[in-house]
Amino acid sequence: MPDVTDFDLAKPPPGFLDNPFPTYATLLQEAPVLRLRDGSVLLSRHADLDRVYRDTARFSSDKRDMFAPVFGRGAALYTHHTNSLVFNDPPLHTRVRKIMASALTPRAIARMEPGLMATVDRLLDRMGPRVDLIEEFASAIPVEIIGNLLDVPLSERGPLRDWSLAILGALEPAPGPEVLAQGNRAVEDFTAYLEGLVARRRATPGDPEVDVLTRLIMGTREGETLSETELLQNCIFILNAGHETTTNLIGNTLALLDDFRGERARLLADPDLIGPAIEESLRYLSPNQFGNRQAVEDVEIGGIEIAAGTVLHLCIGAANRDPLVFDAPKRFDITRKQNRHLAFAGGPHVCVGLTLARLEGKVAVSRFLQRFPSYRLEGARVPGGRIRFRGYARLEGVTNDS
Repeated sequence: MPDVTDFDLAKPPPGFLDNPFPTYATLLQEAPVLRLRDGSVLLSRHADLDRVYRDTARFSSDKRDMFAPVFGRGAALYTHHTNSLVFNDPPLHTRVRKIMASALTPRAIARMEPGLMATVDRLLDRMGPRVDLIEEFASAIPVEIIGNLLDVPLSERGPLRDWSLAILGALEPAPGPEVLAQGNRAVEDFTAYLEGLVARRRATPGDPEVDVLTRLIMGTREGETLSETELLQNCIFILNAGHETTTNLIGNTLALLDDFRGERARLLADPDLIGPAIEESLRYLSPNQFGNRQAVEDVEIGGIEIAAGTVLHLCIGAANRDPLVFDAPKRFDITRKQNRHLAFAGGPHVCVGLTLARLEGKVAVSRFLQRFPSYRLEGARVPGGRIRFRGYARLEGVTNDS
């Protein structure tokens, strides 16, 4: 069992990036509330994460003070993250989320399904006998869907994925100078592009029922609107939040169904299990492994006194394998009942795009299996190399039975 007494997120032990789950199991058993050397606290129990997510009065999502020494006040990354939905408290969070939710209604998402199916089928039609399931499939789907959401012209979507990867890479626990430089350039380039796109959309509005950018520009029926900075940075947030995590969800699920072929056989025999299969993938290999909050006042968690201002690292990947919540948590079971995973966080900050992410996962995986029920991963499995986000950079395999 790994020793976690000196565990450091900024310098994880050898092997942690490839397989963090033995460390998670030790944390859950021996140190579910662990004070790290920098004074921050790592939480791994499901109940503790659930409590923190729900209590926005005592645990803040505002990252201005936390991000200032990392990015530097005034840097593009600092401007982006301190204006985006996920890293803010009410009233900004409430106002921005209300406007975003008004653009991502169940009716609006239902209207996206035919376009999503067409995108998936087009990618499948182009697939050869040997394939990289990340480059040629999993990563292409969310870029297209988010491009459709914002009505980005097809000819202008090329840089979207690289911008997203660069910006999210700077959220790792210890980003180096080059990673920060790449992230800042990506925010600057994306912001410049969006300024032009927003100007065009203001001049020629789209249908607010399907064009999220037009809806964000318009605001709510009650007259609530976003400032220009809030608008631009939350458009970037929509891409980032929906790209990396959805790519990981699709790629992780296809990898798991290759690892656990008995579960794949169950799904092929009963395609209605696709919903619970996606939920189990979200639990078992959570695309987002860590979140964080800051204590607003002195609190006690698990018998440990935590001072106001302390940074809390929320280990989603561990909480989703907490044996106090999940029966046989190491087992991948697509028929699991009461799957109360925290892959989409929880409380008022629960992922605003979770319905769309679930739909993308279900459509992508089910239609892939219909076309290639006997696919095999026979080639490189290259991990994404991130601590916060878990997925693959490459997943090479064959699509046929030969």
